[in-house]
Amino acid sequence: MQSVSLFRTSAAALLAAALAACAPAAPVPAGTTLAAASSAPAPRGDATALPSITVHRDAYCGCCHAWVEHLRAEGFQVEDRVEEDMSPVKQRLGIMPEHASCHTAEIDGYVVEGHVPAADIRRLLRERPDIRGLTLPGMPLGSPGMEVEGMAPEPYTVLAIGRDGQAAAYAEHRP
Repeated sequence: MQSVSLFRTSAAALLAAALAACAPAAPVPAGTTLAAASSAPAPRGDATALPSITVHRDAYCGCCHAWVEHLRAEGFQVEDRVEEDMSPVKQRLGIMPEHASCHTAEIDGYVVEGHVPAADIRRLLRERPDIRGLTLPGMPLGSPGMEVEGMAPEPYTVLAIGRDGQAAAYAEHRP
């Protein structure tokens, strides 16, 4: 009985943390596009060779906005597209429900779903594997944009999505 109560308390805390991380950012009217900030930080490392990344997200999702800021801080030029409905975007790009997260990006012929770290996107662009793209299903605590003060980050695995829709481990991340 005590373990059930502990489980419920833990589950409630995780849910609260996830909802806090996905709290509304400054609202942007649906259907608008935000240009990359002119005060974007200087590119890091090989960032000058990085193609632009287009991020499709909901206007009221704070964690999506935080991931966009993570990319910008890592030197990516981001076209931030606010969408009224993400379903058509995910369908067009072949994101299956089991691989889904809250935002979807396109970069140089690849799809990037969810809170994938910038380092994994750089590796993807450097190695150029014959895959559809990368995904980090769900919203793991501690992944870029999902950092929650006072909550320990959890391990997570970024997956490579094959052209056939099958997924395989691409990168392991441990706190």
